[in-house]
Amino acid sequence: MASAKTNITTELLLLLILATCWGASYSFIRVGVATIPPITLIAARTLIAGLVLLAIIRWRGLHLPRDAATWRRFLVQSCLNSAIPFTLIAWAEQTLDAGLATILNSTTPIFAFLLSAILLRSERLTGRKLFGVVAGMAGICLIIGLDALNGVGRQLPAQFAVIAASVCYASAALFGRNFKGLDPMMPAAGSLLCGAALLIPGSLFFEHPWQITPSTASILSLLGLSIVSTALAFSIYFRLIQTLGSVGTTAQAYLRVPIGVGIGVIFLGEPVSSTAAAGLVCVVAGVMAMTIAPRKKMAAG
Repeated sequence: MASAKTNITTELLLLLILATCWGASYSFIRVGVATIPPITLIAARTLIAGLVLLAIIRWRGLHLPRDAATWRRFLVQSCLNSAIPFTLIAWAEQTLDAGLATILNSTTPIFAFLLSAILLRSERLTGRKLFGVVAGMAGICLIIGLDALNGVGRQLPAQFAVIAASVCYASAALFGRNFKGLDPMMPAAGSLLCGAALLIPGSLFFEHPWQITPSTASILSLLGLSIVSTALAFSIYFRLIQTLGSVGTTAQAYLRVPIGVGIGVIFLGEPVSSTAAAGLVCVVAGVMAMTIAPRKKMAAG
């Protein structure tokens, strides 16, 4: 019993770390795309992160799988979890308000829940999880501030791009179940390297990266985005897919909103609405409701 409680605590701590890594990514991207075009930024992000993870794998004395079937799964995962959604968000953040982008991208758990429950029928439509969806979204609106929603209807292409990225992330969380039995770093590194292979030709053809002159701030943001928000985050992500499950893992989208707001307050001087405290309570309640079932399943196994 004590061991199960310790495992649950560890997984929730990792969920918090993952939310922090991805909560910071919005700031990294916003600064990065100021002087680095979006495809080039994401191509560099996936390449650097993939190489970092590959170096760690080699340092551990391990090797990436060599069979074609596994690499085909890595390729699909790269499209769903990095190459496409990363690029969509980077492109959108050139014009979209950060608060609205965060709200739209936080819909990932909802899409994961709906895909699991309706299409795959692998998640039960329990009242607790429905409460988690509602509480999480309510908390996000309170934390960001309801005024942020005034931007809905403007900049529709960018808004749809972020929603499409959320659907990709939700699909990736479900597809990530195919990597059970693999060390979490294997699909993380493999999918990122595949993503880089897909994006580098696009960067060379469309954006001519040899002609850009990135600022120091953009370069530092790219490094933070690659190492913290990608290499470290993906290692944690694939572990949590195996322990908390798809919906439980995507629930970090609710946590990364207050974290992202906090980063903005501390480092960018952004104001916080008076409803932030109430929103944080809703977010935590939503996350707990979305993750209770996966944690019980984990403990029972």
